Amino acid sequence: MRLLHLAWPHLALRLARARDPAIPIAGPLILGGRPWDDGVVLDASPEAASLGVRRGIPLGQAHRLAPEAAFLPPDPAADAAAVAAAIDALAAFSPGVGGSTDPADRAFGSLEVQVDGLGALWGPEPALVGKVRAALGPLLPGTPRAGIAGTRFAAALAAATGPGPSAVPAVLVPPGEDAAFLAPFPAAALSRDPEVRGRLARLGLMTIGSVAALPGSALVARFGVAEGERLHARANGRETDPFRPRRIPERLALGLSLDEPIADLGALHFVLRRLAAALAAQLDARGEAAGRARLVATLDPAFSPERLPLPGADLPVAAVAQRFPEPTADPEAIERLLLARLEREPPAAPVVRLELELLDVVPATGHQLSLFAPQANAAARLGWQLARLAVRFGEGSVGRVALADPEAPLPEARWSWHPVPTDGVGSPAGGVPRGAASRGAAP
Repeated sequence: MRLLHLAWPHLALRLARARDPAIPIAGPLILGGRPWDDGVVLDASPEAASLGVRRGIPLGQAHRLAPEAAFLPPDPAADAAAVAAAIDALAAFSPGVGGSTDPADRAFGSLEVQVDGLGALWGPEPALVGKVRAALGPLLPGTPRAGIAGTRFAAALAAATGPGPSAVPAVLVPPGEDAAFLAPFPAAALSRDPEVRGRLARLGLMTIGSVAALPGSALVARFGVAEGERLHARANGRETDPFRPRRIPERLALGLSLDEPIADLGALHFVLRRLAAALAAQLDARGEAAGRARLVATLDPAFSPERLPLPGADLPVAAVAQRFPEPTADPEAIERLLLARLEREPPAAPVVRLELELLDVVPATGHQLSLFAPQANAAARLGWQLARLAVRFGEGSVGRVALADPEAPLPEARWSWHPVPTDGVGSPAGGVPRGAASRGAAP
C-alpha cells in the first residue's frame, strides 16, 4: 500500500486565526477558552509550548505557566466543518481517505490518502501532491507537510521530519524501503509511552535501525508480547496500525473531467482504462473485490439543443450498471465488460466527464489452483466470456446448457438451457456449473 500523509501543525490555531484576523501573530497563543473556564488546552503555539504549556492541561494551569499568553475561544463545529470539507475534496482524488474532524483528537490536523494506482489519473506522486495541495489551499490555512510511504508510521514520520513544504513537494519513501528510511531516526519515535522510551534509552537502543536489528524474541522478553511485537514490526517497516478509510459513507468512485468533449469510443476506452486501473489498484491494496460497477457519462448539452438544461440545472447523463460474473479486482476484466456495454449502448452525445463507481465490495477470495491442470480456473474465465457475449449480442442470444438428469428417458429432460442476462445477474459466482456447456452467437 502507498499512503500520503498530510500534516498541518497547529491546525486548530491556524483556523482560529483565519476566523479572526485581529489575533496577534507573535507571542504565545493558547486555544481552549478563557483562563477561568473549566476546560483544557486544545492547542498551543510554539511560544506557549516553550513556557511549558501542553495539550490537555487545565486552562488555569496554562495561565499560571504563561500569564502573558492570549487565550482564544474554540469553535469545534467550524473546525470540524473545515476538515470535513477538506476530506470531501480529497475524495475527488482517491476513495481511500482518512482523518479526524474532532479538534480534541491528537490526530486533528493530519489527513491520510491511499494513493495506490492513482498515477494513471493524476501523474507521478510529486505531481499528485501538488494537485492535492492546490485543491486544499482554499479550504485549510497554510501548506501541509507531505510524506508518502508504505506504512502509516513511515508516512507520518516522513511528513513530520522532512524539509518545509516550500522546499520539496513531498518526502517520498520508495516502495519496499520503509525500514531503510526509518533506520537513522531516534528510537524514541517508535512509541509515545515515556516508560517505553526510557527503557529503549537504558538499553542503548538510540536509533530505529538498532531496534530493527534485534530479534523479535528479545524485544518481547523485554517489553512484553504486545509492545515487543509492535516495536519490532514498526522498526522493520511493517504496518502495525492498518489504514481504515472513512466509510460513513464511502463511495469507491473516481471521475475524470475531459478537456474536450469526446464522441469516439476509442478515446473513451482510454479514459475508462485509467479509471478502472486506479480503482482496481485500490481494491487490490485492501484485499477486496467488487461485485458490480456503475459507469456515468456526463454529456455535452451543446449537441442536444432540445434537452439544453436551464442555468443551474444538471447536465444530461448516460448511466450504465453492470454486474460481474464474480467479485473481482481485475482492471482488465472490468474494463472489457464495460466497454462492451458502451459499444452496444453508445452515448447519445459527446462526453465531457466519465465517472466509474465499484459497488458490492466484499473481501477478495482466492482461487485454489491445481499443480498439474493449467485450466483449473477456466470456469471463471468462461463466465466472463459469456457475460461479454451477452452484452454484445443481447438478452437471450447467449446461454449455457447444464446437465439435469443424464439418465432421463426423454432426451430433452437430460439438460436445461439458461440464458445469460446482459447485466450478468444470472451468471453464477464461479462462472458456469460443472458439466455445463455454452452456445450462442459467435464473436
